[in-house]
This record gives sequence, structure tokens and C-alpha cells, in this order.
Amino acid sequence: MSYGYSQRLVDANNKADANSCGVYLGRRCIKLGVPVSNVAHELGVSRATVYNWFWGLVAPSPTHADKIAEFIRTLRNNKYV
Repeated sequence: MSYGYSQRLVDANNKADANSCGVYLGRRCIKLGVPVSNVAHELGVSRATVYNWFWGLVAPSPTHADKIAEFIRTLRNNKYV
């Protein structure tokens, strides 16, 4: 069950550096209401890792950046939601 995103996370994501693919992923997922658990499952990482990316606390590794780019493409093509 998804409970949505907290206002604190949304605000932090909006203030974080949009050049980070993790922050950009967060913006797309927040806008589309994609649950963190789904993102974590699709990318093979923990929910905590996804939250850290969304908050802009850590940048994804190059390997994860490639997976994120592909996931974002599926979001853009409305194949996921």
C-alpha cells in the first residue's frame, strides 16, 4: 500500500540539485505518484537508497544512473503508470 509522499520530501526534492538523475527521478515519481517501493523493486535497490536519491543526499552510481535513465524513459512513455 502506498501512502504518497510527505511534504517534507517534496520540498527537499524541489530544493535539491536537478542535475542529479536521482533527484530528477524523484521529481518524476512524485509528479506521477509512483511509489518508492515500486521504484526500488524496478531498480534493484532498497527503499532507503531511493529516498536518499530523491532527497539529493547521494548521487546514484553510474550503473544505477543507466537503470534510472531507462526507468525514466518508461515513465515518459506512460508504460509504467
